[in-house]
Amino acid sequence: MFLPLSASLASSPVAMAGNRTMHAVQYDTYGGGPAGLKHVDVPVPSPKKDEVLLKLEATSLNPIDWKMQTGMLRLLLRHKFPYIPGEVIGVGSEVKDFKAGDKVVAFLTPHTGGGLAEFAVAKESLTVRRPPEVSAAEGAGLPVAGLTAHQALTQSAGIKLDGSGKETNILITAASGGVGHYAVQLAKLGNTHVTATCGARNIEFVKSLGADEVLDYKTPDGAALKSPSGRKYDAVIHCASAMPWSTFEPNLSSNGKVIDITPGPRALLTFALGKLTFSKKQLVPLLLIAKKENLDFLIELVKEGKLKTVIDSKHPLSKAEEAWAKSIDGHATGKIIVEP
Repeated sequence: MFLPLSASLASSPVAMAGNRTMHAVQYDTYGGGPAGLKHVDVPVPSPKKDEVLLKLEATSLNPIDWKMQTGMLRLLLRHKFPYIPGEVIGVGSEVKDFKAGDKVVAFLTPHTGGGLAEFAVAKESLTVRRPPEVSAAEGAGLPVAGLTAHQALTQSAGIKLDGSGKETNILITAASGGVGHYAVQLAKLGNTHVTATCGARNIEFVKSLGADEVLDYKTPDGAALKSPSGRKYDAVIHCASAMPWSTFEPNLSSNGKVIDITPGPRALLTFALGKLTFSKKQLVPLLLIAKKENLDFLIELVKEGKLKTVIDSKHPLSKAEEAWAKSIDGHATGKIIVEP
């Protein structure tokens, strides 16, 4: 959801939208994986009065993109076919806070999508300025992965990123991935001790992000989520695939909670049972609520060098299927970027 405003649109971006076509990648049915993606030419979208028109410079993929394609989230996130997924950095149209030539970061909702294309539209209320210190590729991961990590830590886990408050023991699973690598860095801005899990090849990488101790998830202790220092976790930011509650529960402090960023049916059932039994240990499903001020905060951290986007790989829009397949594979280190 990051894009620079293009001076080429300065004359009349809205008028241009109705007269030009653009290259885009879309799917028109559930299923199919990378083979289900289609390269098409479609009209440049026209922004509504509260939207900005974006010119794509870089976009990043998130698991929600291909999960929506499988139909996994069809009850929660209904959308019409054909669907163009993704997050975007782009160019703004004539709205009060932006002008052609501005550099911006914008959030595209899963309901509308539009990121795997040359142009997209986004709500002005979810669009912020991008300083020159933040590149398009660096910023592309923030609107979904960065905001998810921020919300999980600050709202769900109650971590204060100014370092105040008592020390909190945090576990971050899949810490080398898109959300995980942001979560480690953000957590260390607070008064936290961070335990992290990842694959063996990424242990030193996750340590470099600031994690205090790192577990190989394929080892017995890693699979059991046991802290090497014997700590109990006040909060778990769970970025990996589904795990049974019985794996988490013995590792939690008396009031510990598990924040599940991709909750499935079993997680939702565990959440409901915890509420019904008034358990002090809780599983908390997370649904991202994007806020402009939080996106601004993350961009400022990147500008100041306090947060970084690690780029796993870059792919041209013409080969978006490769990026899609890599995301489905689930072993990316940091963010997968698509560029026109």
